[in-house]
Amino acid sequence: MSFFNEVVDRTQTPSEKWNKYKGIDVIPAWVADMDFKSPPCVIEALQKRVSEGVFGYTSVDDETYAAIIGFIKRHYGWEIRKEWLVFTQGVVSSMNIACMVIETGSVMTTTPIYPHFIKAPKHAGHEVIAIKMKEENNRWTLDFEAMEAHITPTCKLFMLCNPYNPAGTVFTCKELEQLGAFCVKHDLTLCSDEIHADLLLKPEAKHIPIASLSPALQERTITLMAPSKTFNIAGLQASFAIIPNATLRKRFKESMGSMVGGINLLGITAMRTAYEKGDAWLAELRLYLAENLKLVQAFVAKNPKLKLLEHEATFLAWIDASALHVESPHEFFLEFGVGLSDGEPFGDKNFVRLNFGTQKNLLEEILKRMQKAMDSLKI
Repeated sequence: MSFFNEVVDRTQTPSEKWNKYKGIDVIPAWVADMDFKSPPCVIEALQKRVSEGVFGYTSVDDETYAAIIGFIKRHYGWEIRKEWLVFTQGVVSSMNIACMVIETGSVMTTTPIYPHFIKAPKHAGHEVIAIKMKEENNRWTLDFEAMEAHITPTCKLFMLCNPYNPAGTVFTCKELEQLGAFCVKHDLTLCSDEIHADLLLKPEAKHIPIASLSPALQERTITLMAPSKTFNIAGLQASFAIIPNATLRKRFKESMGSMVGGINLLGITAMRTAYEKGDAWLAELRLYLAENLKLVQAFVAKNPKLKLLEHEATFLAWIDASALHVESPHEFFLEFGVGLSDGEPFGDKNFVRLNFGTQKNLLEEILKRMQKAMDSLKI
């Protein structure tokens, strides 16, 4: 645990997260980027690779394929094949490619959601059918009645986020089976962003790749995964799509064309090492994040005007601040020195998203500042 308490001064490097508020007294807690060092095994492997001194064109080696296949089988019980994997430079790129694969029509997704779920279909010329998530049993979940009411004959794709960003839901087997049945009924391709799959914070939470539920779903699903959030290596631009259907995979690759290349050689090194040797580090990370989540939950519990539903995964807390009755909760907390994610691009300006993937001491300072903001309302 002491590893995660180590403070890293990220202001000395061009960090997107920390540079946003450079030179002013604001602690960044927005973009999904943790403040922890990556696993020592990954750092060591990268240093060794750099010391070789030659950085020519590099292909993905058999050891990396084996590391990915082994990790997914070990953690999720899903046996995938080497030929199903297509490497990309990020899940956002993959989402855009997936939207280019389908015929002209509309795309269904849910809201509030990570903004690129709305942007990617539009970039590909599709209309977006955005279905509001519903609050049920103190957690965010899918509204199947609304999905059925709003589906159109031109809808070709459903875009799923599981675990859910920003709400932290891990969908149950029953929920995924119901969604799968919906996609089969309406003959939808399914793009499932599972980038946060490894970051489960509740003992009872279990991530199930939706494609693993049945041969029918496997044949219509593009599953997007990456080690980037899990092992804090997002800057290395390494991700992959799992596409069992050969025709769908061919169309995905054709949509990539020469515009999107594969992952770079350091990304390959980091990916392989993290998946081969990072399990123990990941287990410790989950425990640390779970303790950080408790701090966030305790803060919200002290402030009745804030609300946080059950949170099962990710290091991103989706906080309902509608009861504050301020024009912008994001701006409100920013005035007290905390840079959260504004809820508006996700679909609801009355929410903020808090990144608690940071050192405990820094999180305590963030929450202290947010408490000052809340106390100011009582004056």
